[in-house]
Amino acid sequence: MIHKLFTLPIRSILKLAEKIQDEAEQELYNIPYIQQQLMELHLAYEMGELDEETYLEREQELLNRYKTAKEREKGE
Repeated sequence: MIHKLFTLPIRSILKLAEKIQDEAEQELYNIPYIQQQLMELHLAYEMGELDEETYLEREQELLNRYKTAKEREKGE
């Protein structure tokens, strides 16, 4: 009984951490959200708000996330 009292807060914290991680991954690999970010990035570049180097770096990051999201989608 005492063992359960001491481990209950730890288990609750671990469950909360898992839930936060799941939600963060869902947002990070949300395909429509990534597509929206790509469009916004392109628009910012076209309007001259970003230089080409910054644009290309951010675009590559988003494309990598998109690729990972598609792979995760296939795996489910």
